[in-house]
Parts: sequence; C-alpha cells; structure tokens
Amino acid sequence: MQQIISVWVRDPRIRKNDFWHAYIDYEICLHTDSVCFTKKVSSVRRRYSEFVWLRQKLQANSLLLVHLPALPPKNPFFSLNNAQQITQRMKGLQTFLEQILQNPLLLSDSCLHLFLQSQLSVSKMQACAAGRTHYSVAQAVQGCGLRRFHSAEDLQKDISTSCDSDSDSSECRDPEPQIKDLAINKAKSAPSLDLMRASQEETLSRTSDSP
Repeated sequence: MQQIISVWVRDPRIRKNDFWHAYIDYEICLHTDSVCFTKKVSSVRRRYSEFVWLRQKLQANSLLLVHLPALPPKNPFFSLNNAQQITQRMKGLQTFLEQILQNPLLLSDSCLHLFLQSQLSVSKMQACAAGRTHYSVAQAVQGCGLRRFHSAEDLQKDISTSCDSDSDSSECRDPEPQIKDLAINKAKSAPSLDLMRASQEETLSRTSDSP
C-alpha cells in the first residue's frame, strides 16, 4: 500500500523580537502513516530563514545526488503588512515541503525530521543531528508538544476554520522541559512510558539534571 505524507503550511503570524524588529513564522502540520516517521501527526512553527537552512543542509547531506526544489525567492521588498505577499510565500513553502517529502533519500535525513517535528532552533537542530546533545533525534521529536488531530479530515477542517486565530499554537521550542516533565511525572504516565527503553530513561534523567 502506498504510504501517505500530507503537509500543510498555514497560519502566518507576526513575531516581534523587539520594538523595531519583527518576522513571520508559519505553522507546519504533518499527517502521515509512513514508517519513516515515528510521530504520525505533528504541528510546529518555522520561519523563512529556517526553511533556507533546511534546504542548505539537505543539499549538503545528499552530496548533490538530489536536485532540490527551489524556495520562494527572497524579496527585498517583502512586507509584513502585505497579505498577498505572505500568502504567496506560504504557498511556495508548502510546495517546497511537498516536493521534498516525495524523495525517499531525503526522508532519511535527521535534519528534515527535526525541522518538521521538533521545532528546535537551528543551532540545536545542527547539534542534535550531529550527536552533540544529551537527547537523540527521536527524543527531540517525541519530547515536542502536539496539537492532536483525530483524522486528516479534522486537520483539514482546522485549517479552514482557524487560519485567523490569535491563539498561540506553538507548544514546544526545545525538548529539555518536555523531557524533564517526563522524568518527573513518569509514575503518572506509566502507560505512555512503557514503550521507552531503559537506556532512553537514563538519558532522560541525565537531561533533566543538566543545567
């Protein structure tokens, strides 16, 4: 049977670094039954510069064996107040991801999984993919918060009804707080932790004790 990987880029929101600087990030919703993904439904937020980083990493990691699709071009006159420009960029980002996810070689890249399902910062994604963190790629993915959708139809309904929502659907930035919560509350959530191996629990404990 053909495996399904559906991705949506939606819900653009303006984020302010300070009074003078702002940017837009987008929600990426993934729904799949592919064996390539341990988490079948996920929701994270990414900005344009992170898409640029992802494309560069995928191109470097594939050793030029894959011709990657282009991102929507960077526009020096891009305006946070121009709805048409934002919509065009959002559609271009979705097309980019749809084409990326059709390539079996790219589906094995850790950077792609961290980008789509962990919402770590760029520097932490690089460190995690290189094995320089206390948590693995799988732990970073599993440790990220998740807005749950019961089916693909529910996800599509959410997309059509909440694009203008003012609530913040970003539920995870780094895995450390989530991993720490799992270690502290493992007695309360024993059924969900039964699937984790002893070595992973030891890693979680070390992570929760780290500064």
